Amino acid sequence: MTKVAIIGGHGKIALKAARLLSARGDAVTSIIRNPDHSADIEATGAAPLVLDVENAGPAELADALRGFDAVVWSAGAGGGNPARTYAVDRDAAIASFAAATTAGVRRYVMVSYFGAGPDHGVPEDNSFYPYAQAKSAADAALEQTDLDWTILRPSRLSDEPDAGSIAVNTAAHPIDKGSVRRSTVAEVIAATLATPATVGAIVEFNDGPTPVADALASSRSN
Repeated sequence: MTKVAIIGGHGKIALKAARLLSARGDAVTSIIRNPDHSADIEATGAAPLVLDVENAGPAELADALRGFDAVVWSAGAGGGNPARTYAVDRDAAIASFAAATTAGVRRYVMVSYFGAGPDHGVPEDNSFYPYAQAKSAADAALEQTDLDWTILRPSRLSDEPDAGSIAVNTAAHPIDKGSVRRSTVAEVIAATLATPATVGAIVEFNDGPTPVADALASSRSN
């Protein structure tokens, strides 16, 4: 049994991931800001933990993560407010890396987006620019830690029915940004935590033809 903390636990993907992880026997705690969301968390089989990661201090954040085997970052400010986007998607995320280290948690899975990075190409006058900058900075900071990290970069999200298969963007087999089901992203999160080959990997993916487990098993060799 793996003890998993999901930061941003009330998001659509996080709720699906919590349900999958709980169903396979993992002990999941979903960290949420709004206590009114606790019942939704409990319905997935996870335990709610109320903590505002945007405003939590380093010691408080580390205490929240202590005792877990893995952390999944699935939080986000939700756009519309650049200051909050930087505060949550960049600053709070980076603070959580240090907190995980302090708490003794080795495994860290970051949910980012397809195209993040120093060459994201989003112009400054685009409303998406703060998010692109914030996620790219957080991803880069995570790569510099000594955590057992994986960065997941799903394409544009959809709520279509389950698929359970993906196409991964690699140097050998490059693909353009497309779309991916939220349910599939949740499956990728769950499979990533069970796949040691994903440690140190950036997995950029769309919906595609390859079963998730098979795609992740080869994520470091492509």
